[in-house]
Amino acid sequence: MSEVTAKDVKALRDATGAGMMDCKKALLAAEGDRDKAARILREKGLTKVAALEDRENNEGAVAMATAGSVAAMVQLKSETDFSAKAEDFIALAQKLADAVLAGGPEAVSEVAEDLDNLKIAKRENIEIGSAVRFEAAEGNVLDAYLHIQDGRGVNGVLVEVTGTDDADLVHEVALHIAFAKPTAMSRDEVSDELAAKARLSFEDLTRKEGKPEQAVPKIVEGRMGAWYAERVLPEQGMFGEKQTVDDRLGDASVVRFAQAIIGES
Repeated sequence: MSEVTAKDVKALRDATGAGMMDCKKALLAAEGDRDKAARILREKGLTKVAALEDRENNEGAVAMATAGSVAAMVQLKSETDFSAKAEDFIALAQKLADAVLAGGPEAVSEVAEDLDNLKIAKRENIEIGSAVRFEAAEGNVLDAYLHIQDGRGVNGVLVEVTGTDDADLVHEVALHIAFAKPTAMSRDEVSDELAAKARLSFEDLTRKEGKPEQAVPKIVEGRMGAWYAERVLPEQGMFGEKQTVDDRLGDASVVRFAQAIIGES
């Protein structure tokens, strides 16, 4: 059996974040092979962190990567902001974004070992919340906006617009999305169940207000219109003002958008 030195133990601990005794035992079991010892620790560590999977992980970081007309965005979730602000956590989020930029969302699997090691080191429920990649069609404009807070990305937006070459206008729309947090591109994309609940609620409210029964349908429709306008991007007022996103874009239109926000799934 190969001799295990204190230096070997420390090196494995630095690489994995596992405890000194766990590292020593793993190295002894692996006969001094550091890579094999790391795999042993990873397997044991993942067994331990599996118990954390039901714990909330509303903290984390958002990272982006761009190249020409292509952009990628990844949300890496954690339990605490302490972990999310750490250099190793932010670095992994960026590594994931770079992988998605190069190979699409499925490329996160290439960084699975690094993710496993971070789970071991942090002893937290760390997972990828979202991973998206946009490649703008020819003639379209793509914008990527990332709001940084405490050294990490906390609110990221990707948006593709057609019918204009005004990059400033598209960036303005990206900023609006970051501010207004739309959830759909059209009313058809809004959950039927949510809309039905909203309609029943408005009907009940309107009747409790004592409105004439014949006026109820029209009042409810007006309230539903406002309800949809809070959620559907083209109908939203730019930065909460009267002019809608659709009005602001004129002949242009949003093809698609994606948003990742720390604190939201």
